[in-house]
Amino acid sequence: MERISPRVDLAFKKIFGVEENKDLLISLINSIVSKDDEVEDITLLNPYNPKNFRQDKLSILDIKAKGMDGKRFNIEIQISDEADYDKRALYYWARLYTEQLKVAEDYSRLSKAIGIHILNFTSIVEAKDYHNVFHITEKDKGFTYFKDLELHTIELNKFTSDSSEELQDIVAKTKNALDMWVTFLTRHDLLKADMLPKELDNDKLKKALEVLDVLNFSEEERELYEDHLKWLRIEANTLKKATEKAREEGISEGISIGKQEGISIGKQEGISIGKQEGIEKRNIEVAINMIKQKLDDKLISSVTGLTLEEILKLKNKN
Repeated sequence: MERISPRVDLAFKKIFGVEENKDLLISLINSIVSKDDEVEDITLLNPYNPKNFRQDKLSILDIKAKGMDGKRFNIEIQISDEADYDKRALYYWARLYTEQLKVAEDYSRLSKAIGIHILNFTSIVEAKDYHNVFHITEKDKGFTYFKDLELHTIELNKFTSDSSEELQDIVAKTKNALDMWVTFLTRHDLLKADMLPKELDNDKLKKALEVLDVLNFSEEERELYEDHLKWLRIEANTLKKATEKAREEGISEGISIGKQEGISIGKQEGISIGKQEGIEKRNIEVAINMIKQKLDDKLISSVTGLTLEEILKLKNKN
């Protein structure tokens, strides 16, 4: 049987969202947040329970926790790139913040709420780093005033997306605790608890690998896990095919344009110019079609290579 992947949300919550593994969740949180927001202990607000998804198998399997000082944390691993993901991230943060207050309680009782979103796709095309932190800042001066809002995004494929990478390649990129946890989530297949290189020789990582090795699913849990895994593969394959088709059609059309234009400037140079022009033209056509289907701007950018500004201009024209 195929080894369970911790990137599938059901497995992620069963590893990090149970009382006996709170130390793993604490380590993960502390590897992400600032020193001021690190936690010594937490209370799980929605611990893993298979009964929670028996009636609704499409429920969001996030992990909610509260620190000893009252800070709230929402940790979610997102498998596929859904439209309006950014809006949903804000919505879940707002719920985390507002659900602290009961009727007639004072606003002073509200504590900082931190959203942590681990993404199995590229969402922020403008950023090269895989970990990004967002606050509300003043437009011109850049200072933070509303300090209770904090959102973290961790885009796993920006750390590693090459399945041919070997352990030594991953180790070379591992510089801190968050790199270690991202290695666990992305390349657990290369890791063995009793044979870790010194750069990854960590008690919490060893425990996580051991938990993963003995992770048992009920028949119902296994079915849900397989459904999520199947969806992940379908989404990844669909995106790959869309990208390849756009490139192939663009090159084909470009060669045709290049041959015609190359009559006066030379066949070889014409083909080269034509290829580039054809690719650009085809990318615009693909983007327009995706806009008409109301697909997410970041997905369109990922497929076509167009910037978000270029996509916005196409939207205004169409």
